[in-house]
Amino acid sequence: MWGRKPKSQDPAEAVPPSPLKEAVHQARVEAAERTSVVVDLRDAEWARLALLDEALDPLFVEIPSDVDLFDRGLTRGETPRLWIDAVAHVAMGRDTRLYRFLHDTRVGRHVLAESHEIPDMVQAITTYIARRLVERQRALDEDPGFIQRVTKRAAERERRRRRWRALGAFLFGFLLGLVSLFAAAVLIATYYR
Repeated sequence: MWGRKPKSQDPAEAVPPSPLKEAVHQARVEAAERTSVVVDLRDAEWARLALLDEALDPLFVEIPSDVDLFDRGLTRGETPRLWIDAVAHVAMGRDTRLYRFLHDTRVGRHVLAESHEIPDMVQAITTYIARRLVERQRALDEDPGFIQRVTKRAAERERRRRRWRALGAFLFGFLLGLVSLFAAAVLIATYYR
């Protein structure tokens, strides 16, 4: 009715798929199978990291509530990670059973501990946290009035100021982009006259 030809109902007239089409189909099936294996491996890594995360619960309960150095959390992604703080995390090794406790520094990433066992990793993370707490205490001992000088109100004011700066930078970039698009449109319009 609308210009389409009716499909042939005779299966004998059907064209057999070419060898290339069959090979492409087979390659797609194999790629889907590999992808599912990779997803299964990532899920297994994430599950092992979740077990370590549960084993760390008693340790994080002992950290004083006024210490906000540590921000523990599990992340998915290409490489699942258990974050201890902003610069230290646990990832799985190449064999997916090896826990690797890594620390990012200005000069690169350092391996703090490697183990197949959860208790060994808990001990390594406990040592790391203890060292960070000692560093924090030393910094506060050098300037004992620091906590009194920086009140919650001052910290909140600083956070608000940072938000306004970020919003201002976003708006400036947005306006700059609009002006650039307008200028490009004017140039293109004058060029094609």
